[in-house]
Amino acid sequence: MADECFGHPRLAAIYDPLDPDRSDLDAYLRMTAEFAAHSVLDIGCGTGVFALLLAERGIEVVGLEPASASIDVARAKPGGERVRWIHGDAAALPPMRVDLATMTANVAQAIADPGTWQKTLRGAYEALRPGGRLVFETRVPARRAWQEWTRENTCRVTRIPGTGTVAYWVQLIEVSGPLVTFRQTYVFAADGQVLTSDSTLRFREREEVEQDLVGHGYVVEDVRDAPDRPGREFVFVARRP
Repeated sequence: MADECFGHPRLAAIYDPLDPDRSDLDAYLRMTAEFAAHSVLDIGCGTGVFALLLAERGIEVVGLEPASASIDVARAKPGGERVRWIHGDAAALPPMRVDLATMTANVAQAIADPGTWQKTLRGAYEALRPGGRLVFETRVPARRAWQEWTRENTCRVTRIPGTGTVAYWVQLIEVSGPLVTFRQTYVFAADGQVLTSDSTLRFREREEVEQDLVGHGYVVEDVRDAPDRPGREFVFVARRP
């Protein structure tokens, strides 16, 4: 089940305006060039921001997303016809052989269920050509990012063309071992509607992720720092031999 922030049509429609700074994707664009990738599987593509950036550069892209509302937003964007959009997850992909598979932003951590995580790693492996790479990021657990997830720290009001003013904030709900649950709240000034979206992220230690990758046959080539958030995230580069 996709979280409401991706699966609810009204929330999917405002996802991009509420988070317009996607400079975090610059590192993935550079790695796409670094690895000379001509075909990319974007797992958890959301509203298609990264997939469309790739397509603009002439790269063959498959955008995979479990939330149909987000896929609808992505498909309707200019250039949406250049991407092959698939509604689903990496556990049940059609046959393909891509140069690079990616999970940007919170995608890897949002796969909180251990069984689903293992199926995702396996599905990505099978989608890669020999020599292809899987690249994704996870937050460093020791930095305890969730301590900053309060209404006071996150509340903002955004005016969105065609929608009106939307107030938004994040509130931590629970920390249970590696699982962190939080609630996003949206208040639409136009009609007073209040919508919420609860999400759970799994904060995995570096060693755990490396063991999972090796267990599925990957070679862990590198664990990098996120250039836009130094010291706060692990960026894993794993190759299918």
